[in-house]
Amino acid sequence: MKKLLPSLLAAAATALTLAMTPAHAQNKPQDKVTLMLNWYLYSEHAPFFLGKERGYYAEEGIDLDIQEGRGSAVTAQAVAAKSATFGYIDVTTMIKAAAKGAPLKSTGVLFQVSPMSVMGFTEKNIKTPKDIIGKTVATTPGDSMSQMWPLFLKANNIQADQVKIVSGDAQTKLNAVTNGQADLLLGYVMDQAIKLQDATGKSVTPIRFADSGVNQISSGIITNKNLLTENPDLVKRFMRASTRAAEAAEKDPAAAVDAMLKANPKAGVRDTLIVGMKQSVALYHTKDTANQRPFRVAMKNVNDSLDLLVQYGGMDAATRGKPEDYVTLDFLPAN
Repeated sequence: MKKLLPSLLAAAATALTLAMTPAHAQNKPQDKVTLMLNWYLYSEHAPFFLGKERGYYAEEGIDLDIQEGRGSAVTAQAVAAKSATFGYIDVTTMIKAAAKGAPLKSTGVLFQVSPMSVMGFTEKNIKTPKDIIGKTVATTPGDSMSQMWPLFLKANNIQADQVKIVSGDAQTKLNAVTNGQADLLLGYVMDQAIKLQDATGKSVTPIRFADSGVNQISSGIITNKNLLTENPDLVKRFMRASTRAAEAAEKDPAAAVDAMLKANPKAGVRDTLIVGMKQSVALYHTKDTANQRPFRVAMKNVNDSLDLLVQYGGMDAATRGKPEDYVTLDFLPAN
């Protein structure tokens, strides 16, 4: 009897696992799929963990492995080399790589409103672009936000010499605002704003570039172009599950965060991750896509982003191409 006990326990565990998996998912062969993220885990990644926890990917016959990234450019390289099936990155980073010949394409844009912001502590009462005049702003030279900064100033009729700039890497920017060496920093509304709040316990007020008409598409799904023709069904199944996951996160940001923390307890502080997730959801749609499902970006938005890349992002006008060269909606579920 003692010898049978381990076998009985193993059988019971297997039965429990199967019972928790939808019946139609149990019968499907599982394709092993790797999703490489743009960075270490933070709020905007939570929907994928929610989709995995709730079985959305399993129901589509997908055994999903979610991997942290080390920057959008690095993830783009991994997808181009087929060492990752899909990437979740800044789509404009992919566009610049694709324009130079990388075999990449986006199958859906989740962040259709740019998260780029200039932000500081709420106690400083800096609420509008005009409040920035005379203040000190911490930036990182050469990053995407510093490239868009001149356009933001121009859109708000602010002269460059009306603002003092201090430069440094990502951590230096946070330190500068925390220590009072700068009033504001350039950062993402659902990333640096949360880190500032976590580090100090103080409320942070972001001023979004997009609210001044300076809007680029941002985070989305990319894959190798070859996969689109070699296994289009897999792409459709992955995007169907990811769309469901994003919709579920829109309805319940806390559940998405809890799913991510369950998978990786070191992903962050629950309360501030939830704030970040709510801010992330606010970037899912523009007015043009308000009634659309997540990832279904307006091609006009992509076209405007291409214009900005040519003007300020170092993209050669000769290789600009059309929105359809870089983004396809063909693999998304219908509304």
